[in-house]
Amino acid sequence: MRILILSLLVLLAACVRQPPLPPLNEPAIEDKAFLTADGQRLPLHRWLPEGKPKAVIVALHGFNDYGRFIEPAARFFRRHGIAVYSYDQRGFGAAPRHGYWAGTSAYVDDLATFTRLLRKHHPHIPLYVLGESMGGAVAIVAASRGLVGDGLILAAPAVWARWTMPWYQRTALWLGDHLIPWVRLSGSGLGILASDNIEMLRALGRDPLVIKETRIDAIAGLVDLMDQAQAAAPRLQLPTLYLYGGNDQVVPKEPTLAFLRRVDARKVRLAWYDQAYHMLLRDLAARRYWRDILSWIQSPEQALPSGADRALPSSLALTDSKQ
Repeated sequence: MRILILSLLVLLAACVRQPPLPPLNEPAIEDKAFLTADGQRLPLHRWLPEGKPKAVIVALHGFNDYGRFIEPAARFFRRHGIAVYSYDQRGFGAAPRHGYWAGTSAYVDDLATFTRLLRKHHPHIPLYVLGESMGGAVAIVAASRGLVGDGLILAAPAVWARWTMPWYQRTALWLGDHLIPWVRLSGSGLGILASDNIEMLRALGRDPLVIKETRIDAIAGLVDLMDQAQAAAPRLQLPTLYLYGGNDQVVPKEPTLAFLRRVDARKVRLAWYDQAYHMLLRDLAARRYWRDILSWIQSPEQALPSGADRALPSSLALTDSKQ
């Protein structure tokens, strides 16, 4: 069980499964909040360029994080005429029911609703969903159902499904979820490095809005989401930029490759960065990755400036069918 806990805790945060309430009102984008159909006000963050934006990005954070995760990158995109929106997903940051896991359907429905509302605010402007880790898994599931915009940008998405785990990890998760689901686990001292930007990691550790512990039943809920994201690979039809780092100590390479082997290669562009970590959008070399994202949005058929889409290691060749 310790192996499973060590590997998953960096991805997951203190959440308890909590279904959305029945619809109460018309969803809306307010000044500082995204009002959902069931009456939840999710804190809203936005970085808007002067004048009409050339494109719009909706950024989804990972489990132990919240909407301001994208701020450094969003300032960069804003200078290039791209509007960036992000909201604290249910149970995270300053959103209602802090620490409660809302379930895959709630997160996917929120994303679908938010992108639909943004279409009305920015008609006829290309809209992209950028998802980091858990946010990437939500984006994949939503896109596979035809619910979101014109393209996906996936930064180390969480696709570590049950079937890609060894039997003893699956067994430990099942036992923990059924016998001691309320137990909270801390990720401190596990030795997993999520980024080489140490000062950024220290700031996250001091931030009260960043969740530091997780219940075992929350781990099971998050694996449910990853199951669905992995299964959605063959149905992913949106143009997609998939960013992954050779130093990722959070999302293993094996499930990542399992996902990539099952997508339509004509739709998905893989950018492989040998030195990048899991939180690559906030790594010390993050500007390199931001420039690649910007280039892909502006000229999706051209090679990325970094050359990362031409540097896939032979040991990770997608034609290798070995799991």
